[in-house]
Amino acid sequence: MYRSACLCLLLLAGCARLDAVGKAPPLSRAETGREYAAMNSAAARSGAAVSRLERGGSLWSGARGSLFGDRRAMGPGDILTVVVEIDDKAEISNSTGRSRSGADKMGIPSLVGIPQRIDAELPAGASLANAYATSSSSSYQGDGSVARKEKLTLRVAATVVEALPNGVLHITGSQEVRVNFEVRELIVDGFVRPEDISRQNEITYDKIAGARVSYGGRGQITDVQQPRYGQQVADVILPF
Repeated sequence: MYRSACLCLLLLAGCARLDAVGKAPPLSRAETGREYAAMNSAAARSGAAVSRLERGGSLWSGARGSLFGDRRAMGPGDILTVVVEIDDKAEISNSTGRSRSGADKMGIPSLVGIPQRIDAELPAGASLANAYATSSSSSYQGDGSVARKEKLTLRVAATVVEALPNGVLHITGSQEVRVNFEVRELIVDGFVRPEDISRQNEITYDKIAGARVSYGGRGQITDVQQPRYGQQVADVILPF
């Protein structure tokens, strides 16, 4: 019964993937993300209305929509550009060693004739002159090294989805690009201070607290690079 249930589950998973044969992976709808919900919120709509009222008909006012206005992201629904430029390199090397040896020996060759009397009662070859002798040794040697190098340069538009009570802005952004039968996905999420946003309405990733940057994809190439379900299950279950 258990084997039949497992076989049915594997067959269902395989049939689900058959629907994608010969088709390009679909793109996610922009209206289903948190960005759309934030831009369509009541706070974003009220902010846009206030901006239009402040601007009026003058180009020299301080409103955001004027010629000299501050167009940086300030509240829910506002958009800013996140610049991701990662060029990290780390090298760690360590070596450890340990050794220990010990020896112990004891004997009573003479003690008022007592050892000689006892030796006569002991089995052949036994003598108190060589009562016991022990020795031990152990050694350990370990070496380890880590070398990593990562380089990533990206730009993505993110949306302010929430303004926290202390003024910090919660931003999130996603981007999908489909080329032939492969979709490249980029996701950025984190918290920024309004004062860290540049006059060009940009912020670098190193100024994002709790930054989460995901760069991946889905499609035919990704499927080929991943092991099959059976192999993944076997890797988890098998103890050796």
